[in-house]
Formats: sequence, structure tokens, C-alpha cells
Amino acid sequence: MPHALVVDNNPERLTQTSEIFRAHDFSVESVSDTEQARDIILSARPEVLLINLDGEDVSSRARLLTFLAHSNVADVTQIFLMSSAPSYVQAAEGMRVGARDIFVYPSQLNRLAAALQQYKQEISCENSRDKTVHQSGRGLLIGESPPMEHLYKTLRKVAPADISVFLSGESGTGKDLVARTIHALSPRSHCPFVAVNCGAIAPDLAESELFGHVKGAFTGAASAHNGLFKQAEGGTLFLDELTEMKQDLQVKLLRVLESQTFQPVGAERSQSCDVRIIASSNRDLKEAIQEGLLRQDLYYRAAQFSLEVPPLRARGEDVVRLAKAFLYEQCEITKIKKEFSDEVLDVFRIYGWPGNVRELRNVVIRAFLLAGNEISVDDLPDNFISEQPIGMDYLRLPVGRTLDDVERNIIIATLRYHNGNKTIAAKELGISLKTLYNRLKEYDM
Repeated sequence: MPHALVVDNNPERLTQTSEIFRAHDFSVESVSDTEQARDIILSARPEVLLINLDGEDVSSRARLLTFLAHSNVADVTQIFLMSSAPSYVQAAEGMRVGARDIFVYPSQLNRLAAALQQYKQEISCENSRDKTVHQSGRGLLIGESPPMEHLYKTLRKVAPADISVFLSGESGTGKDLVARTIHALSPRSHCPFVAVNCGAIAPDLAESELFGHVKGAFTGAASAHNGLFKQAEGGTLFLDELTEMKQDLQVKLLRVLESQTFQPVGAERSQSCDVRIIASSNRDLKEAIQEGLLRQDLYYRAAQFSLEVPPLRARGEDVVRLAKAFLYEQCEITKIKKEFSDEVLDVFRIYGWPGNVRELRNVVIRAFLLAGNEISVDDLPDNFISEQPIGMDYLRLPVGRTLDDVERNIIIATLRYHNGNKTIAAKELGISLKTLYNRLKEYDM
């Protein structure tokens, strides 16, 4: 039974929306206090989170949303928002925290119910896909570029070996999916996969979060709690952003990895554990060790095999494959068919994607919400268009493009580089202004 957390400072709304979750076979925690909600998110890690944005306590909700945006909770939790009159600012905030949708209260409670049903169907599909992972050897990863083919080849060799793996790579490259793929390809695939963002663990709850506690171990411990190591027994524990973990906790973690035992807070005896560790960081690991952010002995223990996940800008035409996959996902969810214009795909190819796959997915979802039947450049974020091609003095093109496509991309990139000044662009391209206008007419620009 999936677990949900509903946050609303209005008791009547809280009860009403909580009942919708229960009607769809969710276990539910309902709270009005945002600080309490934050603690529950860290300790219970609900599969679904619903936050109502109405009410006078704007500052506390803002703190909760800021926490969600910086802790990557959306990587493991489906976030929904609700408001009696959703504004553009609220929609933008939803994008920032990785919210899947925002509902109008009370007129769209039926849409909330449909979204919960859709979520359960997706979970069922994911479980079915996990069963076929061994056939493809790629898990849930998408891409056919040489860097990804090399990654798949490595994963097929590493996954069956029961060793700890350290994943490095920029934020948003999909290290979580790589970790899930390693688990799915391993002999431990029938056991739990448990993930935690180490930077999001509250210092006062950190030891309990990892190792659990017994009833009465500290103030507020009204019942016993199984920590992450117990929850992942027999399976895989993914420690995302390990370099953000506090030093004192790193020492205790190292001791557990070496002894294969842990002691819950307040317990008199240690417990044995059988867990495979996969860790990750978006930092330069040598610098992290030198700066004291990561203990060297812990790194050597957690990195029996190290693996780097390639950034999106190095994956060539995979950007188009991923964009189309994310678009298809939205079409399936909404039952509305939309397509990209050729110009949008050209812009995607040119852009450097500093936020990698996560940024691409957010851009596609936003564009889908704004567009008609065809997603055009006008549906992309203003800063996305204004910041990326203009001022860039290089152009990346995948091998295998036709000469017509190459010419089109060079003309568009040069024009954007000069902020739309056709006279300068034509001179730099070595063509007449008339020829440039003719080309733009051909491109319907």
C-alpha cells in the first residue's frame, strides 16, 4: 500500500482530501504544520505528497517548498499542489520543486482522484518493466549514444558482482536511474531498493534515519522505527549525495559497512545486515576528500567500483530521444497528443543543458502545459531561449546529419548568437542578406 502525506492548515480540506487518498488504497498521514511535514518527509519518505497552498501562513509554506527544491525529494516522491485559485507564480514554484501537477480546490478533486489512479497504474507498469530489465540490459535508461552504450556494457558487468559502487557525475544526469538499473540487474533485484538523499537528512534524525531506533529512545520516539539499513535488508541502499553527509555520521556509516552490523538508537544489541551499497555525488571526489567533505577511508569502502554518468551535452542525439520520451509520457498521462516542432528540437540540440536530464524533463513538461497541438519555441522558458544560444561561440552537431540540416543549424545558431541581427549574421556566414532571408523563409522563420 503506497503511503501519502497531505499538508493543509484547514481541517475540513485536510479531512476531505485525505479521504480521497484512502479511497484509492493509500495509507495517509495528515498534518497542518509544515515543520512537522518536513520531519515526516525525511523519516517516512511518502510515495505521494499533497500540499495545499491556500491560507495565511505563507512564510512557513515557502520554507517547505524551498526545502523540497533543494533536497530533490521529487526524485523519489510524487509531489502535487492544490490551490483555490492557482497563479502563475504558484505554477512556477511547482516546477521548481518538481511538482507533477497543481489542482484547483474544490472543483478539481476529481482530477486529483484520477491522478492517484494514474500513479498506481504507473507503479504497476514500473514493476512490470523491472521484470524485463534483464532482457535489454539497460533498465529504465534511455539513449543510444556511444557514452551510453559504454555505460550499458559496464553496468552488465558490474551489476551481478556483489560490490559497492560509487556513481559520480553532474547533478541531473540520472544517477538514481543508474543505481536502480544496477539493482534490477543484480541477484538482489527481488529485494528492496531504498534511496535517500544524504543532504536532506536532518542532523538530529540522521542516526535514527539510517539505523532506526527503539521505542522511548529519545523524546518523541513513541514507537520503534526501522532505519534504512533494515528497510533495505537483502537489497540495495542508495546513498545519494554522500558528500553532503555530516562527518560524524560518515564515521558510523564506515563502521557499519566494515562490520556488516548496526545498532539502532537506544538498543542494547547490534543487528546484522545484508545490504549492497551504491553511493553517488555530483562533486569532484578528489576535491571533496581534500576539503574534508568526504572521508577518504569511507570513499575507498564505498567505491569498490567507481563509475561516471555522462552529462547530457556529451550524449549527442540522445537529447532528442529523451525529449520525445518525456513528451510521450505526458501524452499518455493526459491522453492529449502533442508534437515538437523541428525548430524546438534544433534548439534542444544546441543548448548546453547545465541541469542535464532533469532540466530537459522539466522544460518538456512546462512546454507541454503551455502548448497547443505543436510545441514551438514560444512555449519554451524565456530565459531558456535568451540565455542559451545567444552569446555561445560554438555549435555541437551529431555525426550523421544531412548537409541541409547542418546549414540550417549553423544559420539559426549564428543568428541567435548575434541577437537576431540579420545583417551581421549574413556577413559572418558569407552570404547575402537576401540569401539569409530566403533561407529563413524556407525554414518558416
